[in-house]
Amino acid sequence: MANSSIVDAAEQYDVLEVINRGIAYAIIVAGFLSVVFIFFGGISFILSGGQDDKIKQAVSTIRYAIIGLIVTILSVFIVATVGKAMGLDIVRYINFGEILDLITSLSGNSESTDSLD
Repeated sequence: MANSSIVDAAEQYDVLEVINRGIAYAIIVAGFLSVVFIFFGGISFILSGGQDDKIKQAVSTIRYAIIGLIVTILSVFIVATVGKAMGLDIVRYINFGEILDLITSLSGNSESTDSLD
């Protein structure tokens, strides 16, 4: 069951697999968005032109994005610890390549994922 996607698990009514994959995907998305906002804040800082209000806004964006990234990284450890106590093995699903395979399969381009196997 570990090689199936979240869609396959949902079709087979495997609730535990859906929970595992859903939490893992949420952690990956949160980490990715934190990194995107760090870059966005950096670009805003560069383009601020020395205006104090724009600099404060850019620094605030970077600060909160870094806090979000730290919380996301800590959540991996917290979820792994709590998950082990509840019988969930979420950490093994945190794989960015698996997310890309899911997106590709949902978009209908399954031929590119078949060549990777």
